[in-house]
Amino acid sequence: MESEQVILGRRVGPEELALVRDLLGSHPDWHRTQLSRELCCRWGWRNAAGQPRDMACRTLLLRLERSGAIRLPSRRGPSVNGCRNRNPAQVAYGQEALEGALGSLQPIRMEPLAARHPDQALFRLLLHRHHYLGLRRNAGQNLKYLARDRQGRPLACLLFGTAAWKAQARDRFIGWDGACRRRGLARVVDNSRFLILPWVRVPHLASHLLGQVARRIAADWQAKYGHGVELLETFVDRDRFRGTCYRAAGWLRVGATTGRGRNDPQHTLRVPAKDVYVLALAGDFRRRLCT
Repeated sequence: MESEQVILGRRVGPEELALVRDLLGSHPDWHRTQLSRELCCRWGWRNAAGQPRDMACRTLLLRLERSGAIRLPSRRGPSVNGCRNRNPAQVAYGQEALEGALGSLQPIRMEPLAARHPDQALFRLLLHRHHYLGLRRNAGQNLKYLARDRQGRPLACLLFGTAAWKAQARDRFIGWDGACRRRGLARVVDNSRFLILPWVRVPHLASHLLGQVARRIAADWQAKYGHGVELLETFVDRDRFRGTCYRAAGWLRVGATTGRGRNDPQHTLRVPAKDVYVLALAGDFRRRLCT
């Protein structure tokens, strides 16, 4: 009997896997989007705003295929997201040195980028060129922030998305069991990318931006997805960074990872150990996450 998996917070057991295989066998002419939309409908897989979680479902299907559980139909064309992230659109931007006091940049403007916001292309290009992890496809819920100074010059990029399914240090800090985690994980958000542009050297800017986001992200998430956020998390590569800006912004180091990737159910991959930081957005966050 095939074992149960949890992918992007969704339980996939023998019954769910049988449905996927049945749809693939009954509709050999379907493309991948048709399959993911039908599964979202059958499973009632929607976000709090009532929108089908189509992109998350497509990622789930890809992971099932990589594990050998299913065989998806061939792509009808190249992956748009993959091409976009590997070869983002070229956008002109200045790289003149920005140095001085934080006050000289104020007011700093930072709002979430809507799907068709003109800064989307610039955001992708900046992460692609200047973040050591680059830009990968974001499955599931996410928010992108591009910070600009009072003259409109880009300063930083921040990306928030789906939290890790399991993180021992975080889960121990929250104090939840598996059932509570399944119910509450959507209200934990991961800061997966934080980039201060390399030509910007302004003391205290990083912690200031983290504080600015912390004050607004719950409302921004509610407006986009129909539910709030109680806790932020991030994973800091200790070989590269000390986490100073997170500590200065009030984040708490709660432990470290064990050197496994977040998508490694077989315990075979080894990745650099990372320090785990969290920031509670409400005093009663544990009650909210465990109810």
